[in-house]
Amino acid sequence: MKVPTMSQLASAGEVPEVLFWVGCAGSFDERAQKITKAVVKILIKAAVKFAVLGTEESCSGDPARRSGNEFLFQMTALGNIQLLDGYGVKKIITACPHCFNTLKNEYPDLGGNYEVMHHSSFIQSLFDDGRLKVEGGAFKGKKITFHDPCYLGRGNNIYEAPRSLIEKLDVSFVEMKRSKATGFCCGAGGGQMFKEPEKGNKDVNIERTEEALSLNPDIIATGCPFCMTMMTDGIKNKNKEEKVKVLDIAELIANATDL
Repeated sequence: MKVPTMSQLASAGEVPEVLFWVGCAGSFDERAQKITKAVVKILIKAAVKFAVLGTEESCSGDPARRSGNEFLFQMTALGNIQLLDGYGVKKIITACPHCFNTLKNEYPDLGGNYEVMHHSSFIQSLFDDGRLKVEGGAFKGKKITFHDPCYLGRGNNIYEAPRSLIEKLDVSFVEMKRSKATGFCCGAGGGQMFKEPEKGNKDVNIERTEEALSLNPDIIATGCPFCMTMMTDGIKNKNKEEKVKVLDIAELIANATDL
């Protein structure tokens, strides 16, 4: 896969349709890298002219702010805004709801104003515009449930885009008891991803995994690398990794179309 960087396009006097903000998880976490590759495959398939920042990309600053280090957040964000504005970036897509929420809702307070889309919404727009079609039946007949990432669902009211993509796959879709506006966190939010949980009766990700497993799904779908980690750990805790797969929305679409 040839993935151009913003600096390469700028040196050639070209401007991409969108900037793909990869995020820390999508760059460095081995499991999340597969999500990144799936997004890239979809963008290439749909002939979207895109670019990444590459080594110039820094953390969005979300973990710092959620953990209480406001100074570090603002320093990180201002550096990113200077870089994005220097390239004249107008539209950003990302596969991480944490990056999505921060870039969309918090960067404007510091002068960074961009059109920001979660990858599920952008992929849905590609279908709406006729630039992408699902031709394969890799998941036909599979039972799938969807875990709503907090910053995608309750944080930004995006519920239908990921579900509409799942429904294109000719599968049996089932909702968990706690979904959409009454969804339940995977346990990683608020900086919890990077620390041990407080003492209690049960870890949050185990509670959520048990709720998903009660539906006897073949696949638990999600749209966040943090949720991916927590749900995957939950599946492993229950020794169900051979029977139940945890896949991102982008992976479902990429695999279904055999990109």
